[in-house]
Amino acid sequence: MSESSHTPQVSGPVFVAHEGGKLESVPTKPLRDRDDLSLLYTPGVADVCRAIAADPELSFRYTTRHNTVAVVTDGTAVLGLGDIGPTAALPVMEGKAVLFKHFGGVDSVPVCLETGPVEDLVEAIARIAPTYGGINLEDISAPRCFDIEDALKERLDIPVFHDDQHGTAIVTLAALLNAAKVVGRELPSLKVVIAGAGAAGVAIANIFERAGIPDVVVADSRGVISRSREDLGPHKRKLAESTNPRQVTGSLTDALAGADVFVGVSGGSVPEDAIREMADGAIIFALANPDPEVHPEVAARHAAVVATGRSDFPNQINNVLAFPGLFRGALDSGAKAITEEMKLAAAEAIAGLIETPTADEIVPSVFDERVAPAVAEAVRAHS
Repeated sequence: MSESSHTPQVSGPVFVAHEGGKLESVPTKPLRDRDDLSLLYTPGVADVCRAIAADPELSFRYTTRHNTVAVVTDGTAVLGLGDIGPTAALPVMEGKAVLFKHFGGVDSVPVCLETGPVEDLVEAIARIAPTYGGINLEDISAPRCFDIEDALKERLDIPVFHDDQHGTAIVTLAALLNAAKVVGRELPSLKVVIAGAGAAGVAIANIFERAGIPDVVVADSRGVISRSREDLGPHKRKLAESTNPRQVTGSLTDALAGADVFVGVSGGSVPEDAIREMADGAIIFALANPDPEVHPEVAARHAAVVATGRSDFPNQINNVLAFPGLFRGALDSGAKAITEEMKLAAAEAIAGLIETPTADEIVPSVFDERVAPAVAEAVRAHS
């Protein structure tokens, strides 16, 4: 096979849009003359440095920390691409920074690190943390992402948030709050099945339980996660202890029989026969991108409400509904962490923007300008 066959075509509108990158640094203070120079740099800056050395909290008033988040990845689990490494992940992190600024007014800096042991990544991220007001972890493979987030939350006194986990969970809960209204059900009465026990699946299961849904069953590639399974690692073992109260066993298809809600975050596919066995008035969130676990047209034959992660079908479950407002509220309030109460409040705020939910509208558009302010206000109220 020729070398040219391995080389992607570097042409077309998408490459034009990325030419030179998507970010730049812009000063917020003018540098016009010697007086400005003496204020912004030496000798004037020394006074600010001494003040911050005496009281580090002043860094949030007199530096960019008050409005700057690090978007950190090692490129091991980039959406739709997998383990492509930190350099290839940089365009995605730049895009994330664009979303932070556009939707939340939050400045952010991509930080793409060479991958390595959990302890090495935690140490590297912790060492750069004094520059930032928050850390947004992105596209880090499971189960390492759980340990990295937990260790950083213990070590740092600024918000640490893994968006692939909690951003997805927040927006999925918001969608379910309104989907349940469409089908006339209360959350505690729902039987939920989640396909995928990675970062998103675990976080969705956890937030559903905190929202009052006791019957949540999670399946991985080997079947339903239950206490009887002997092949579970620590994170899945913990999941087995907190989910599946009926102790369902077997395959995903077995779990879907009679289920009210299916949430797919696995990237696999679910046969139509399995969907057909769900309860009447079912809710299907097939969120894998670009290929949902169940095609929306197939899902619509058997479900009352259907959502995907795609923008070309109704009800797009998109993390951009959550993370810009979440960090906006956390930074504004000086929060030291993103709490479970903040996540639930954010989901309720997103859902509340749809006054009368319908099968084709259970979440607002990502371009709805009310979203980020509503989420930010909800977060501030629970800080």
